[in-house]
Amino acid sequence: MQQLNDHISKRKITYAVSKPFKKYLKRYFRELSLPVSYNTLKHFSFGIPVLDKEGKDTLWETVFYNPTLTDEIHAALKRVYSLLKSSGHTQAEEHLNIERIDYCLFGNSKPFRIKIVNNYNEVYDYFYLKIADSSRIFGMELEHLLSPYSINFLIDDNTLAEEHISGVPGDMFIKNYLNRPEYNPKKIAKEFVKFNERCFVRLLGDMRSYNFVFDITQDFDDIQFRIRAIDFDQQSYEGSKNIYLPQFFKENKVLVQLVQELLIPNVIKQYQQEERSQIILRVKAQRQRLRDLRVAAADESLSTPEKINQLANELSQYHNGEPAFLKCSTMPELMYQHLKAFLLADRQKASN
Repeated sequence: MQQLNDHISKRKITYAVSKPFKKYLKRYFRELSLPVSYNTLKHFSFGIPVLDKEGKDTLWETVFYNPTLTDEIHAALKRVYSLLKSSGHTQAEEHLNIERIDYCLFGNSKPFRIKIVNNYNEVYDYFYLKIADSSRIFGMELEHLLSPYSINFLIDDNTLAEEHISGVPGDMFIKNYLNRPEYNPKKIAKEFVKFNERCFVRLLGDMRSYNFVFDITQDFDDIQFRIRAIDFDQQSYEGSKNIYLPQFFKENKVLVQLVQELLIPNVIKQYQQEERSQIILRVKAQRQRLRDLRVAAADESLSTPEKINQLANELSQYHNGEPAFLKCSTMPELMYQHLKAFLLADRQKASN
């Protein structure tokens, strides 16, 4: 597992969004003019480290701007939030306040995290401004279309505005929540199997425990768990097939052991098939939009030729030597061929 982690790129290349892809995003209301840009937020005067409850450095820093710019930036950020959450209705901005702007140099997108507070009830939320990266945007659009979850984001030139995905970070869940007596470990194991399958089918990579969250919900008779990806930088980027399977990361070892201890192979296969079936239903429901996305993103390389060739060969081997993978020259082509192979396999099972 250590060897697999070492094969993940330390710094991923950022890919600009092409005109055809932007046209698609505009058609589906993902692209519009924003009142503040990522580059504007970079002009802060100074910052102070953000520490966690134990006094440890979080690798984020709270940034401060020249007083003459602060009001203007805060007003623009409130506008961005209303565009994300309420289609830009201005009355929703009147009772909002920007409490904090944090910046993180760690990570590919170098995000700004904005904490916004409702003045009426002190309820707060977060959202992010990041560098607009084509592979990340492609990943979020696939998450919206193929996962059980919707996701809101907007782009404007090189700026990406993205909503916060709430939940307990996977590494924190493993450390502080996993062994709580009121939690059913079989439900956690089941959800990890399904998340593992979902990531592989749509080629979302690097799902180490700190790149996903647990959404914990009290049902009428038990507690339910759902795992959501929160980092889409490694959508269809790496060349190794196993990087798209969370089970192979050492950070997820505890969850893998849970699956091995509590679920027999036939049950694991059942959960995998259930997840694939749900994805196939979503593909059928979103057929037109997925077709538009395929055309718009077809020429987005999203990775290096070496990684594309490696993944083409590995996926071809996985799908019984299917030669169509070897004809793909971009990562989106590979992703769609991969998805098509699962669709064909499902049809063959249904006809038998």
